[in-house]
Amino acid sequence: MKKWSLVSAILAVMLMLTACGGGSTSTEGKVVKWKLGHLSDENHIWHKTAVKFADSVKEKTDGQIEINIYPNNSLGGETDTINAIQAGTADMVISGETLQNWAPKAALMAVPYAFKDLEHVKTVVEGELGEEIEAEIKEKAQLTTLYYHTRAPRNLTSNDPIKTPADLSGFSMRVPNVPLFLKAWEAAGAKPQVMDFNEVFTGVQQGVIDGQENPVDLIKSGALYEIQNYVNRTEHVYSWIYILVGNKQWDSLTDEQREAVLEAAKEAQAYGDELYEQEIGAIEEALKAEGMEFIDVDQEAFREAMLPAIQSSLTEEQLDLYERILAAE
Repeated sequence: MKKWSLVSAILAVMLMLTACGGGSTSTEGKVVKWKLGHLSDENHIWHKTAVKFADSVKEKTDGQIEINIYPNNSLGGETDTINAIQAGTADMVISGETLQNWAPKAALMAVPYAFKDLEHVKTVVEGELGEEIEAEIKEKAQLTTLYYHTRAPRNLTSNDPIKTPADLSGFSMRVPNVPLFLKAWEAAGAKPQVMDFNEVFTGVQQGVIDGQENPVDLIKSGALYEIQNYVNRTEHVYSWIYILVGNKQWDSLTDEQREAVLEAAKEAQAYGDELYEQEIGAIEEALKAEGMEFIDVDQEAFREAMLPAIQSSLTEEQLDLYERILAAE
């Protein structure tokens, strides 16, 4: 009996110790290894900035946090990577309006003709409206925003010039997994379909699609100059994109580690802005050198064609945010 009493006492002490430590997921004393997935290539602004961010995080945390970067959708597309983060098999992603599939307010990150220019974008993302969008992403997508990139305006690529919505008749095009994009381009007269960015090149080659829409940096990154002749300056979307980490991963850090990551994120933000200023104009010139021709279009005609679809597609809550974005200065 005494033997069993001793065993019971030992077990009770072990259970108490487990209970005391079981609620903690602190990473203190451990090397944290995060996987960051994104869709661009190694020469893209996002990747270059992510590399600088990862190096800075490692330095500021004395090697306690290592971020391994997977470009070219090598962890899967945005949706796949976000699902992987939630499942615990990935940790970070670069994502924008695709987040609306979890957090509806994220749709406003890329509503056609909602933003006048990049200064308007910055006013929104760095103000109360941006905080509102970030809060919903954190709650509903279970992702914490670290820093962001402004994006060059989205333009339509094709093998024949497109100047007005009338030129879109029978035009099959790729759009990202954003329901609003589908409806807006349908309203303008095109035949849009959802496709991962890494499928666009072969999609055009095989005649599955006639074109796609993206900023010039991704047009170059995806080597679309090899298979498309024109960049039609629709400039239908000015937007931004976030670098995000899973809430669980973020919450597992110590306060000191989180502070170091945020400091590195602030530096990465400034570095990314600097690269944008240096590179976007040069990218456009590079596309021209590769043979792409830039076509001026009737942007007002595209805006008018898309507007009814935009207004009817937004929920009451989204429409309220849309109106506040239009009014933001």
